[in-house]
Order: sequence, then C-alpha cells, then structure tokens
Amino acid sequence: MPTFEHADAEIAYQVQGDGPPVLFIQGVGVPGSGWRPQLEGLAGRFCCVAFDHRGLGQSSPVAGRLSIADLVGDTLALMDHLGWADAHLVGHSMGGVIAHQLALEARDRVRSLSLLCTFARGKDAARLSPWIAWVGLRTRVGSRPMRRRAFLEMILPASQRRGADLEALAAQYGAFFGRDLADQPPVVMVQLRALAGHDQSARLPELGGLPTLVASSAEDRLALPVYGRALAGAIRGARYYQFADAAHGVTIDRPELVNTLLAEHLAAAEAARS
Repeated sequence: MPTFEHADAEIAYQVQGDGPPVLFIQGVGVPGSGWRPQLEGLAGRFCCVAFDHRGLGQSSPVAGRLSIADLVGDTLALMDHLGWADAHLVGHSMGGVIAHQLALEARDRVRSLSLLCTFARGKDAARLSPWIAWVGLRTRVGSRPMRRRAFLEMILPASQRRGADLEALAAQYGAFFGRDLADQPPVVMVQLRALAGHDQSARLPELGGLPTLVASSAEDRLALPVYGRALAGAIRGARYYQFADAAHGVTIDRPELVNTLLAEHLAAAEAARS
C-alpha cells in the first residue's frame, strides 16, 4: 500500500477504480480493508480510496491521545496528497462523525456525504449501555472462540449467526478487519475517548442542502436507528434509509444492497453538479 506522511504519522491508503473521487472513512478499530466490498463493487464507476487510520493496519502506531479533529486533519491531508480539490465522503460509524465534521470545517471540499450506521454526537458512540458493556467485556475476556463469538454478536444480526459455523464466520470477517476477531487493537480505546469528547451536533443544520444520505441498520445495537434518524433530521434535505435484517456490519454483511444505495446517491450528487 502507498503511504504519505502527516502530523508525525505515516498513513497507508489504497486506490481502486477511475471516475469521480470517493473517499471511504472507517470506524473504530477497522482498517481500510473493511471497505473492500465497496471498493470492489464501485470501482467500475468511481475512483475509490480507503485508508488505515493512524494506529491501525499499515499506518503508524498512535502515541498518546487522539481527537476527531486529528482524524479530520488526516483525512484532509490525504485528499491534498491525492490532489483532490473535493470528493464524495462515505463514513461508517466513527467515520461518519469524521465525515460530517470535515464537511463543517471545509464544506467546499465535500461533494456529498454518505453517513452509515453513525451518530450526530460522538458521545453516543462511546455510551456504555448494559448490552454494550456486557458484549464489550466478552470481546476481551474468555477463550479466543468466545471472544470471536462476542464480536460477531456486535456486528451481525441474529439471523446471520443462527445455525452458522461461527468459527468459519469469524475467519471470514477477520479478513476484512485485518486481524483475528479475538484480538482488539489498543487504538480502539483511544478512538472511543476521542468520540466521547466530540459533539458538534448543534452545527449540523449548517450542512443543509449538501447532498446527504444517512443509513441505519434495524438491528444495530451500537449505532441505534434513532441516532441515524436524528442525524438525518438535523441536515435539511438529507435522505434517511434503514436496512432491514442488518446490524453494525452491514457494509460487509450486505454489500450488494449497500453498494446499490451508495451508487444511486453518488450518481445523483454528480448529476446535480452538472
């Protein structure tokens, strides 16, 4: 993977396809490889770029604290490195927060927003509900198969886990996460602290009129659909869509549906520019 340097870090990225520029921004603990189904599905129509946040994949480790502003800075620096004056931004979970914060800081760099399984307020992502506390604990303690099963419970709906070979499923999904699902990278807690301290929801109405798609999953217990609806409601003209029988890992679990939705939104935003 090619890399570039920004703010004392080396950031790794990948480019696939040709066409209007689309930058994919991942969430907590997920490298750019988590976008592989989207890059493969959309590269025939768009120039798709995904990257590893600092602390993940082939990017530099994190020393100390991070803020959402730091991650926005990395994202803008990548656009500068690529020579992109602007791009469509697609963000999942924390990546959605980074995307809408970047649009607030530099709206002229954003052609459209696609905000998937995400939040208006970063602190909602870092909340500690009883279910999140219990499943999160189980991803860190117990045997390795137990930790893998707990992680799958966070990202997949019950229908996808019921009767499945969970070890085989964990290996399949581990390829997208770039690790054994029994292991959680240290940067996860750093990223969650960055989210917990971030709330620019009062400014979201400033994004009114920017082509925006907000999509939630009906069975997502991390980014609850109520958070997605609130986010869409705060941005004038935003379209809201809800995936049925899907959870937080919808981009990997239901790639055909996600890619169709994204392609329609991106094409409409491009048409509106002409």
